[in-house]
Amino acid sequence: MTTDTTPYSSDERSTGLPAGGPNPPAAPDVKPGDSLGREAWRRLKQNKAAMASLVILIVMAIICVAGPWFMPWDLDEVDWEAFMAEPSLSSGHLLGTDANGRDLLTRTLYGGRVSLSVALVATVVSLVIGVLYGAISGYVGGRVDNAMMRFVDIMYSLPFMFLVILLMVVFGRNIFLIYAAIGAVEWLDMARIVRGQTLGLKRREFIEAAHALGVKGSTIVTRHLIPNALGPVIVYVTLTVPKVILLESFLSFLGLGVQEPLTSWGVLISEGKDMMETAPWMLLVPSLFLAVTLFCLNFLGDGLRDALDPKTR
Repeated sequence: MTTDTTPYSSDERSTGLPAGGPNPPAAPDVKPGDSLGREAWRRLKQNKAAMASLVILIVMAIICVAGPWFMPWDLDEVDWEAFMAEPSLSSGHLLGTDANGRDLLTRTLYGGRVSLSVALVATVVSLVIGVLYGAISGYVGGRVDNAMMRFVDIMYSLPFMFLVILLMVVFGRNIFLIYAAIGAVEWLDMARIVRGQTLGLKRREFIEAAHALGVKGSTIVTRHLIPNALGPVIVYVTLTVPKVILLESFLSFLGLGVQEPLTSWGVLISEGKDMMETAPWMLLVPSLFLAVTLFCLNFLGDGLRDALDPKTR
């Protein structure tokens, strides 16, 4: 019997492979995980209706902001030779004039500035307050939750119009006060929606795992609960924007909102309905701008809901 006396190197004895053998396979390249924002943006780009709506909204916002600077007519400039003139290129009024001889296109673009800014600011205010308030209430629970929800019930019981009138009387008529008044009331529905979502999420396994790892409560709320509740929130935001526009229009109709020489789409529609038979363009032009904006917001909201909903990934 012979004994193999071939010397082995230390690498051969430790790995069991010959020193000159093939190298072990390299670890595969692992693509780092995308963040929530990147993944949502990639999914949103696949929705053609949502992307088209986003482009239309951006173009309309740019036109409303920059368009009046290039118009030959000012906001309250009167053309004494064109009262209720029909849309025409020869007269210089592409979309006609109103009953006071003012260019309707110019006033519609200025009205878009007011309507979109009121809707944007008031919606952001209600979104920030409502999401944080509802998430904290649902996560903490118990007596704190009961106390916070009773405060919401009290706010619901206050008449909105009386509150706005009181604010106008005390602080005067100011467009920024309209932002604050509408945003201070619209967050109530948002808080209830987020609270309901939080109550259903806080017993899920990933929240319990975060508790077991010692994650702070504030981090759980901002990094786990709120992102997973964004789907219904985004959908409700797209419904809040037209609701805010209608509220602003109603206040302006009562004389509590936008005042002359400023205007808004709601004010223009209110003026146009009285001239619907004699000058239908006064109603159709601002109504078309408002309708396109609302449709685009609805399509964009559906796309954002699908992109941000973790259950559909």
